[in-house]
Amino acid sequence: MESNALGILRQYDLRHTDTRENILNSFLQKTTALSHSDVETSLSDGFDRVTIYRTLKTFLDKGIIHKILDDNGGVKYALCKDQCASGHHHHDHVHFKCSECNETFCLEKFLIPEIILPEGYQRKDINVLVQGICPKCN
Repeated sequence: MESNALGILRQYDLRHTDTRENILNSFLQKTTALSHSDVETSLSDGFDRVTIYRTLKTFLDKGIIHKILDDNGGVKYALCKDQCASGHHHHDHVHFKCSECNETFCLEKFLIPEIILPEGYQRKDINVLVQGICPKCN
């Protein structure tokens, strides 16, 4: 993946808008996952909640970011490190949420083992969230 917002937009054939560029910059500046409200807080005034939501959905659909389910039922997003594509993400890694700072991290080197489901079940997503204390808070 490109390392700057304009390059990412070009790579995924997305039209440049200030909203898209600013949201991508929010992700590029952080090493942790961001919720919708985190993104909203990181942006200057002038970006409404619906526009942010639609932009996050577009990025998710295109394979720029992936979804992380939080322990309290919320959703966070993180940049895709692998080459993901529309509708197909490669994120069978563990996520870690710190109980002290509440930050969520992708632990890319720790893969979720293959899970064989009983006949008749079809896998769509696997989410593993480990909770504990991160190195910064330890």
